[in-house]
Amino acid sequence: MPIPRSGRLLALALPAVALLAGCATPASGGTSPDDQPGSADTASTGYPLTIDNCGTEVTFEQAPERVITVKSSTLELLLALGLEDRVVGSAFSDGPVPDAFADAASGIESLSDKVPSQEATFALEPDLVFAGWESNFSAEGVGERAALEQLGVRTYVAPAACKAAGYMPDPLTFDDVFGGFEQAGAIFGVEDAATELVADQRAALEAIEPNAEGLTALWYSSGDETPYVGAGIGAPQMIMQAAGLENIAADVHDTWTSMSWEAIADAEPDVIVLVDAAWNTAESKIAQLEQNPVTAQLPAVQQQRYVIVDFPATEAGVRNVDAVASVVEQLGALG
Repeated sequence: MPIPRSGRLLALALPAVALLAGCATPASGGTSPDDQPGSADTASTGYPLTIDNCGTEVTFEQAPERVITVKSSTLELLLALGLEDRVVGSAFSDGPVPDAFADAASGIESLSDKVPSQEATFALEPDLVFAGWESNFSAEGVGERAALEQLGVRTYVAPAACKAAGYMPDPLTFDDVFGGFEQAGAIFGVEDAATELVADQRAALEAIEPNAEGLTALWYSSGDETPYVGAGIGAPQMIMQAAGLENIAADVHDTWTSMSWEAIADAEPDVIVLVDAAWNTAESKIAQLEQNPVTAQLPAVQQQRYVIVDFPATEAGVRNVDAVASVVEQLGALG
């Protein structure tokens, strides 16, 4: 007599730690132009659906029904697609969901402030773990991708977060972000909802009139002794460029990078974009800028020419277009 799926997961949960610890991370490599991030066969209306996801091949025999999301960007995408009933748990949220999603998210269990443990993951019997970062999959956390696959749990990373050559968007564009939405729509069998979401976001983006003052800007993410800033190919650059800002670290070929206070002072940005997170607030960054003798004399600091962006909007996801609109509005308010 076949063992029920729940019984299989419970039976496998105990040896899972040993199995996960012994598995290597799947190799990543280059792809053909047709396999770039977000290039799922969204024209397909059936299963099985096979996707090359950050160098790991994932086959979906049917639409996932029991999903654990890791990071705010993944949870909010599924909420935007109307899939809250399929999310059995979320973890590693970067802050509260937008008000528009609050009711839909209210019944979703929060597993952990960080990456959930394997025990917490298996307890919910997921058929998919949808992660915002590749690093969310590890033997110390939710589990490695190959091991989870052997246990019957599919894994998927937001395509915009892929890091290997040939998979990492270079640079990240809104087409990449929207392609990720469409790929999720194909995976979950909600292509129409994904098409509508992309159409709405494209229309909202096109309606934004970028700031035309030719302003330079620093994107200050975190760090005290050494600041961590938005560089030239990631979401910060994409948002600033769409808002009409010139990134002082645009020549650094990375998503984020460290930058000395002296280099920032030499660049003398016209405005400073501050990332606001519960663990590293915009207010704390302002205090750092005003107390640091290297930056205290910058006109942008003395004139408090600050623009604030919520941390969940700083990674590729459904908040990016709103972040552009907010930056433009705040720049206008600076005068």
